[in-house]
Amino acid sequence: MKSSVFNLVILILFTAFMSCETNETQTVAKFTELVMADEFDVEGAPNPDIWGYNIGTGENGWGNNELQYYTDRADNVSVQNGVLIITAKEEQFNGSAYTSARLLTKGKFEQTYGRFEARIRLPYGQGIWPAFWLLGDDANGTQIWPEIGEIDIMEYVGNEPTRVFGTVHGPGYSGGQSISKSYNLENDRFDTGFHIFGIEWGPDYINFYVDDKLYNQITPKDVPGEWVFNNGPFYIILNLAVGGALPGSPNAETVFPQNMLVDYVRVYKRSNN
Repeated sequence: MKSSVFNLVILILFTAFMSCETNETQTVAKFTELVMADEFDVEGAPNPDIWGYNIGTGENGWGNNELQYYTDRADNVSVQNGVLIITAKEEQFNGSAYTSARLLTKGKFEQTYGRFEARIRLPYGQGIWPAFWLLGDDANGTQIWPEIGEIDIMEYVGNEPTRVFGTVHGPGYSGGQSISKSYNLENDRFDTGFHIFGIEWGPDYINFYVDDKLYNQITPKDVPGEWVFNNGPFYIILNLAVGGALPGSPNAETVFPQNMLVDYVRVYKRSNN
């Protein structure tokens, strides 16, 4: 980012969030009040006060031609040794050739603005498609995707183990026309260790981070349609898809099972102090 643009960004964020902490290594607004955290420190099923599930194949493979059947079975989702494990398996199940899990906080935890982050070790292989993302609340039934808005904090295809994406979808910029940028990990891979994926989201910006490194900022001027990220709370989704429009199908070299390991999920808001 050129220095003049960088200084403008800092000025805008300082003005908007003067009560937020800053530091020398991350000179953008910091949201410091922890409002939700799951450290996955209780063995067994994920905390039902925080997480629900999508079950089945959805419409048209959850809108993406995905191949898996999502379940809430311990075979596909469990907490072990302080880590949430989402497992994709190659098996025949209810007419599908694969199973996996998709967890969401809809109706349990939703928030507008703040810092959303998770520490995750990703799987690998052709046709493997994990994501950590936010979706606008569509509970009233008056709006559907993409009008409700979508923020993909981390999206990844398993045959490119050094790259992740940060993306937004809305009316006029969804699917193949979404606004996106990738982050490439140097001298390392996302499937060999844990990394922190996060956003800081305010009324007129969404900042994307990997390991606290800012690599993308999206603002209303960057989208060709309506900025729908001020319209209400969003909920969290963690899922591990198999196949679909973005990664394509698994091939003979794809190893199963594949695991998405989540060390924690944390959400902050701006402190009133």
